[in-house]
Amino acid sequence: MIIPCIDLMDGKVVQLVQGREKALEGDSPEEMLARFAAFPEIQVIDLDAAIGRGDNNALVEYLATRAATRIGGGVRTPERAQQLAALGARKVITGTAAFQAAGINHALLERISEAVGRERLLIALDSKDGRIVVKGWREATALSAEEVIRELERYCSGFLCTYVDKEGMMQGTDLGWFRRLRAATNLEITAAGGISSYEEIDELDALGIHAALGMAIYTGKLDLDVLSRR
Repeated sequence: MIIPCIDLMDGKVVQLVQGREKALEGDSPEEMLARFAAFPEIQVIDLDAAIGRGDNNALVEYLATRAATRIGGGVRTPERAQQLAALGARKVITGTAAFQAAGINHALLERISEAVGRERLLIALDSKDGRIVVKGWREATALSAEEVIRELERYCSGFLCTYVDKEGMMQGTDLGWFRRLRAATNLEITAAGGISSYEEIDELDALGIHAALGMAIYTGKLDLDVLSRR
């Protein structure tokens, strides 16, 4: 499955490079929904909430009630996860809340999973320089996605795995990393970060991995009409 992304910052649809430098602004949320209407799901990430400097709740709620969405960014409590599920999010994504200084935050993950149901929860395993990064990719943990993915299976139905090293850079992704993750779990995996060719999408599809696309479709490198027919 191909999943277009809508990332929100300061009330606008944006695309960042490695989660830091704003590269471009997209059309309005309404226009993006129209552009992405042919796809079965849309991924919505509130970047301000992920970083911890405010939120875009009004836009998140607007999108959740008008499209089939998977929503993340700042989902750090059972109450927030439950709120998004109640708005209609098909999947709720949590990342930062899954980890603490000592490792996996089992107690909080169990509460979030119980709040929305394991089948509706995705855990974000975002990797930079081989380590999981949190808080909008601003802080690194001592953990790697490969070593914790199996331990996290009990809480969720799948994983959003972003290869942050190439996020937004249009230089391709690390298919080897995704192959290792695929070998480590039978649950759903959604790949993100640097995917910029139809060949990469086909290779991920052959592995049974979804592709979440941002910069490549916002810049027109990958054509939405072509993608919607794949």
